[in-house]
Amino acid sequence: MPPSSPVLISACIVSYCDYEEVCAAVRSILQHTPGQLDLYVVDNASPDGCGARLAGTDFADGRVQVICLPRNLGFGGGHNSVLPRLESQVHFILNPDILVQDDILHDLAGWLLDHPDIAMATPQLYFPDGRIQHLPRRKPTPWALFARQLAPKLPGSVFDKTDRHYTMQDEDLTKPRPIEFCTGSFMAVRTEVLRQIGGFDESYFMYVEDADLTQKVLRCGRVYLAPQFQAVHAWHRAPMRDAGKFKMQLASMMRYFKKWGAGKGNL
Repeated sequence: MPPSSPVLISACIVSYCDYEEVCAAVRSILQHTPGQLDLYVVDNASPDGCGARLAGTDFADGRVQVICLPRNLGFGGGHNSVLPRLESQVHFILNPDILVQDDILHDLAGWLLDHPDIAMATPQLYFPDGRIQHLPRRKPTPWALFARQLAPKLPGSVFDKTDRHYTMQDEDLTKPRPIEFCTGSFMAVRTEVLRQIGGFDESYFMYVEDADLTQKVLRCGRVYLAPQFQAVHAWHRAPMRDAGKFKMQLASMMRYFKKWGAGKGNL
């Protein structure tokens, strides 16, 4: 159901050498989001000229603003770059590989504002072929993150069991419920809360910054999975196939546990 009164929303997509994918995401959002929307596309100094191409693309919609950064600030830094510009009530942090199929932005924002105790929410995401993605998670632990890397290769193992618990597959996720780790692929957060906590911690260049942001938001309110809202997410997982990215992921994990501890959460 649409909100009873107009909700001011904004959204940001950070790009890096993914022009076609970003354009597809932007066009799906514009097509399915009527009315008020401030959509920011931030290019993180893509070396392949993606930023210049985006700046020169006519999306035929004045709601889109393309921002080309002079250097790569990382995932969190790219999203933080729009914080001073936001005049919305709810802000969406979106991956460039997201496709929407209805007016999920206004609908999810309205639902969020209708629940004063909830500060952040994420919808249920699906692969393009319709398979469900198990992205809602409990608070990370070193063992859970280690098991997550091995679980796909060892189905039925202790690693698989740990990963299923970590990704809450042992819970009923067909109804709205609290979570402790909101995926950075698709976040809806109250803009006042995002501004209050200063956005992402930019000491994470990439990986685990969404877990860190979730912990910061949890100090201001609850974080929820809202599965009645749905979107498509291509989800390009690469850490185990790319040694450089895997090393970066390990460094981010160490930073996270130093900051938040390695203990279990409350779910």
